[in-house]
Amino acid sequence: MKKFILKTIIYILLILLLLEGIVRVFHLYTEDPPRFIDEYGVEKRVPNHDGYAVTGNRNQNFSKFHINKAGFNSFREFTPSVNKFEMALIGDSFIEGFHQDFSYSIGKQIENQTDNIEVYEYGYAGYDLANQMHLVHAYEKDFQLINKIVLYLNYENDLGRGVYEPNKGRIKMLSSTVFKIRDNIKLLAYGSKIGIVEPLKKLAQGGVAFNDTHNAYKTNELKDKEEEQLKIDEKRIANFQNLIKLYGFNKSKTSLLLDTRKTSERFLEFCRKNNIRYIDFSISFENSKKPTTLIYDHHWNSHGRALIAKELAYYLKENKTPKPLPITSE
Repeated sequence: MKKFILKTIIYILLILLLLEGIVRVFHLYTEDPPRFIDEYGVEKRVPNHDGYAVTGNRNQNFSKFHINKAGFNSFREFTPSVNKFEMALIGDSFIEGFHQDFSYSIGKQIENQTDNIEVYEYGYAGYDLANQMHLVHAYEKDFQLINKIVLYLNYENDLGRGVYEPNKGRIKMLSSTVFKIRDNIKLLAYGSKIGIVEPLKKLAQGGVAFNDTHNAYKTNELKDKEEEQLKIDEKRIANFQNLIKLYGFNKSKTSLLLDTRKTSERFLEFCRKNNIRYIDFSISFENSKKPTTLIYDHHWNSHGRALIAKELAYYLKENKTPKPLPITSE
C-alpha cells in the first residue's frame, strides 16, 4: 500500500512537471506586470517591463506589451512639450491594450492617420473616472502641455464614486506570497486564467465548488424600473460633478470617449447642457460588418480598436488647434 501511494505521488508530480513544461514552452500563461502606487497616489505599472499577455485557453490572443518609464503600456515615452502637439488617451484595460501588440496600439494607429501628433496612452486595468481625473490632476504640469485629453468612460462601471482613493489593498494583495507563488508556477497561473483553479478556491473558502450560474443572468427587475434608474443616474451624475469640483475639468481640451448605446440619456443631456464634449463610437460599431469584440472576452478586438483609432483620428483632425508659442524675452 505504501509503495502504491508513493508511486502515485511520484506520478502526479511528474505529470504536473510535464504540464508545467508544456505551459511554459507554448507560453499558455499570461504575464501581469507588477503594479504600484507612486508618490502622487497614481496606481500604475512598474516601469520597464516587457512580456506577453495571453487571453483564451489556447493562445487565442497573444500580444506583446511594453511598460514605459511612465508606467504605462505604450510604444513611446511621454515627453510633453510646448513645441509639439500631443493627445493623452486615458482609460482602463480597453485603453491599456494588452489585447493587441503595443507596437500597433490605438495610439500608434492614430499617429499613423494624423500628421505631427504624439499620442500618450495612460491605460491601466481597473481605472474608473475617479482614477483618470485624479491622474490628470496629479500630473498637472504635464497635462498643461498636452493639447487634447480623452477620457474613456464606461457609464455603467466608471461613475461609482465621487472621490479618488488609492487601492492600497489590491496592491498589497497582488504582492503577497500567494500571488507570487501563482505567478512563478505557470501551471497555476494558466489554471487560474481559464477558471480551473476557481472551484478549488471556493472550496478552500468554505463555499460550493460549482454553482448554477443561470440566475446570474437574470435581469434585475428593479433596474428596469424608471424610478430606480433615475436614482442611479442622479447618483452617477452627482459623482461626476464632485469629481469635476475636486480635480477640475478643462472643457476646452478634454472629451469623453463613450458608447451612447450604453450611456444614460440623462447623463448625455447633462454633458450637453454643461458643454462637456463626448466622442460617440456607437455608430461605427453598429455599422461594422465584422465583430468588434473578442469572442471569449468583452474587450475590443483588433477591428474594434481600429474603429476607435479612426474615430479619434477624425476627432483630432477636426479639433486640432495650434499650441501657443512659448513667450520669449527680448
